[in-house]
Amino acid sequence: MAESIVLPVLGMTCAACQHHVEEALQASAGVASAHVDLMRHRATVEFDPGVTGPERLIQAIRDSGYDAVLPRGEAASAEPSVEDKGGLKAAATIVAGAAAMLFSMPLGAMGGAGDRALMSLIPWLYRLPQTPLRCTLLVTTGALAVWAGRGIYLSAWKALLHRETNMNTLVSLGTGVAFAYSAAVTIEPGDGSGNVYFDSVLMILGFLLLGKWLEARARHGALAAVDALAQLQPSTARVRRETGTESKGSFAEVVVPLAEVRVNDVVVVLPGERFPVDGLVESGRSTVDESMLTGESRPVERTAGDRVLAGTVNYDGALICRVGSVGGETTMSQIARLVEQAQGSRAPMERLADRASAVFVPVVLGLALATFAGWLLLAHSLPLAIANTVAVLVIACPCAMGLAVPAALTVAIGRGAQLGVLIKGGEALERLTSLDVVAMDKTGTLTLGTPELAEIVPLNGWTRDDLLRRAAAVEDHSTHPLAFAVVSRAKALGLTWQPAANVQVLSGRGIAAEIDGKRCLLGNLAMFEEESVPVPESLIAASPAAGATRLWMTFDDRAAGYFDAIDTLRPTAAASVRWLQQNGVEVRMLTGDTADAAGPIAAAAGISEVEAGLLPADKVGRIRALQDAGKRVAMVGDGINDAAALAQANAGIAMGAGAAIAQEAGDVLLLTSDPSGVCNTVGLARATVRIMRQNLIWAAGYNVIGIPLAAGALYPVFHVTLTPWMAAAAMAFSSVSVLGNSLRLRGWRAPFAR
Repeated sequence: MAESIVLPVLGMTCAACQHHVEEALQASAGVASAHVDLMRHRATVEFDPGVTGPERLIQAIRDSGYDAVLPRGEAASAEPSVEDKGGLKAAATIVAGAAAMLFSMPLGAMGGAGDRALMSLIPWLYRLPQTPLRCTLLVTTGALAVWAGRGIYLSAWKALLHRETNMNTLVSLGTGVAFAYSAAVTIEPGDGSGNVYFDSVLMILGFLLLGKWLEARARHGALAAVDALAQLQPSTARVRRETGTESKGSFAEVVVPLAEVRVNDVVVVLPGERFPVDGLVESGRSTVDESMLTGESRPVERTAGDRVLAGTVNYDGALICRVGSVGGETTMSQIARLVEQAQGSRAPMERLADRASAVFVPVVLGLALATFAGWLLLAHSLPLAIANTVAVLVIACPCAMGLAVPAALTVAIGRGAQLGVLIKGGEALERLTSLDVVAMDKTGTLTLGTPELAEIVPLNGWTRDDLLRRAAAVEDHSTHPLAFAVVSRAKALGLTWQPAANVQVLSGRGIAAEIDGKRCLLGNLAMFEEESVPVPESLIAASPAAGATRLWMTFDDRAAGYFDAIDTLRPTAAASVRWLQQNGVEVRMLTGDTADAAGPIAAAAGISEVEAGLLPADKVGRIRALQDAGKRVAMVGDGINDAAALAQANAGIAMGAGAAIAQEAGDVLLLTSDPSGVCNTVGLARATVRIMRQNLIWAAGYNVIGIPLAAGALYPVFHVTLTPWMAAAAMAFSSVSVLGNSLRLRGWRAPFAR
C-alpha cells in the first residue's frame, strides 16, 4: 500500500530547481508520484514503503544537488525547524544584500563611471602594474562577493556537478565573467583604458539578494491565510477531572496541554477564549464567532446540544462541552489540511510555464554566448561584449515564469478559505471559470433545508398521533430534511416511540422499516406505485399547497396517511441566481421533489428551467445530456444524495459543514449552506485565472523584451545599452512584481462578502 510524505526541500531558487528535484524523485525506485511546490519549498511524494523510504528519498534529492530534511516531529535532532532556518536565512539575505549594495556605491565611484574621471586626472596611477587603488577594489569586491553570494555560488557549483543549470548558474556566470575581466584589467592594465565592473558585481548580488528578501516576504503574505488557520487552535485546554479526594462526583478544572485531551473529556471554555476541540455543548449559553472557519461574520448562538468547533471564539458565556474530536480530526485541522493540499496542487495553466522553465536556462546561456560573439566580431569591443553578455545572463529570470501560476493559486486558495470556500486545487479552479450552466438541488441548497409540517392527514382509521409516532420511529434513522420535520413535530408534541427495525433508505424514493413486525414505508408517490399500494384517486388529484412537499406513509401494505411539509427559500437565493445569470451563467433546478413543490421555490428564486421528480441517476443523466450538448456544467448539492451528480459535473460544489467535510464529494466545499457561496466561488476563480494570465504575460513578455535589450538591441540606433546592474535590478523586480500582482487577490472583494 502506497504511503505519502511531505519533505521540506532546501536550496531551490527557481522553476528549473523545481524541475530537477521533481525529476530526481520520479526517477527513484518505488516512487509512484512526486510533486514539488516551489512556493512552500517542499516535495509531496507517494512511494512504496517496501521499496524505498524517507531516507532514500532525501538522498535522491541530495544527489540532485539540493537538500531535504524529515518533516518536523520525525527528525530526532535538535536542529532548528525549516521555518526557523528560513527566518534566519531571510535576515542574513537582507544583511548581505544591503552590504553589497552599500559597498558597490563607493566602488562605482572609484572603479566604474568615476574610474575614467580619476584616470584623466592621474593617469599614471593606473599604469602601474600593482595599482594600490585597483588592488583594493579587487580584494574588497572578491571578499564581499564570496561572503554575500556564497549561497548562490554553491548552488551553481552543485548544479554543475550534476550537469544541471538553474537561475544561480546565470548569476554566477554573469558576476564571474565581470569579476574575472575586471581582475585581468587590474593585474594587466595595458594602456589603462580597460573598464572594470567591480561595482556591477556587487550591485548584481545586492539587487538579487534584496529581491530574494522581498520575494520571501511576498511568499509569506501569499501563505498567510493557511498559516493563520494553523495558529487558531489553542495549545492548552481547561479540562474537568475527578479530584479523587472527596465524594464521587467532585471535579476540579485543570489546564492541560492539548495533546493530553481525549475524546469524551469535558472541557470548560470561558468568555473570550477559543475552543480547543470540536464538541457538543452540555450546559451553558453563549454566542460564538465562527467567521474564521465559515466566513460568516455574525456570531451564532450556542446552547446545550449544539456543536462547537475548535478555533472559534466564545464571546459572552462560559460553556461546558463534551469533546468530540481533537488534534488532526477537528474540522479546523481538516480545513487547514485541505487548503494546504490545494495550495500545493498544480493548475493546467502551469504546464506551459513548466515546459518553458525546463529549457529556459540552456537557451539563455546560448543567447549570452551569441551576444558575446556578436559584439566581439561586429564591434571589436571586448568591454562591450563583456558588459552585454553579463547583462543578458543576469536579466533572464526563470523565477517569474515559475511563480506566475502557483503564486496566484496559493493566494486565491487562502482567500477562499477566509470566505468559507474551499477549492480543492488548481484544476478545479480553472474549470470554474468557464461554466455555462449551474444546476442546483432544491432542498438545503436553495431552501433552508429545515421544512416544517404544515398538515398531517391520517387515513383508514389512523389517528394523527399514532401516524406521527410511527413515522417518527422510522424517520429517526434518516438525515433527510423531511425526516427532521417529522421527528421535530413528534418531539414537540411529547410523543415517544420504540426504534424501528430493518431500516432501509430507498435512494430518491423514501425509507422502509419494520414496526411491530409489519412493513412501514414513507416516501413519494412513485414509491407507492412501485409497491402497488392503492391510493384513492381523489387524494392523488388533490395537490398540496403551493411549495409544499407531500410525504406518503403506508403500514402493512395499506395507505396510512400523508404529511405536507413546507420549506423556506434562503434569503440570498434570488440574489445569487440573479448574479450568476448577469455573469453569463444559466441556472437550472434539478430536484427529486415534486413539480408542485419545486415550481414556487424556483419562481421565487428566479429560475425558469426546472426538472422535478428526479432520482439520483436521473440527475446524472441530465448533467451528461447538457455536457453532450457542449455545455460546461457545475452541480450544487449537499454532497451526499447528490454525490453522483457532483462527480459527473465539470465542477461539483458541495454545500454544508461539519466533521465529515473532508469526505464531501465536490471539487469545492462551501462551509456554509448558502447559495451565495457559489457566486463567491465563481467570482474568485475568474479573478484568479485573470491574475494568472497577467502573470504569465508579464513573465514571458519581460524576458522576450528584456533579453534583447540587455544584448544591446537599442545600441545601433540610440547608442544605449543596459548596464549589468540595471539588468540585475530588472531581474529582481520581475519576480517581486509577479508575487505582488498575485497578492492583490488577498484584498479581492466577494460579491456577497459578509
